Amino acid sequence: MKEWREKGVSVCRLIFGYGIMLTVFAGGATFLGYLAALFIGGDGAALICEVIYKQIFPVIIKTTTCLVLFGIFTMYLAGEKALTPNKRK
Repeated sequence: MKEWREKGVSVCRLIFGYGIMLTVFAGGATFLGYLAALFIGGDGAALICEVIYKQIFPVIIKTTTCLVLFGIFTMYLAGEKALTPNKRK
């Protein structure tokens, strides 16, 4: 049973790590989109900003939220208590 849990935790950490990495890169891509819109200017820039704000940001936010919950589940599965203070005697 313990082997199964350790393998599951390692797979969950791998999924969490790659998922967060992809959302960070997606956030960087939106920054580059805004930067490109700054240089383009005019109606094209407004269209780029609107697409980023209304179509891309909601997907990134929902994905990141799900991944954070998945990361908390992974911590629970691993038996980690990272958000509690250590009690020293």
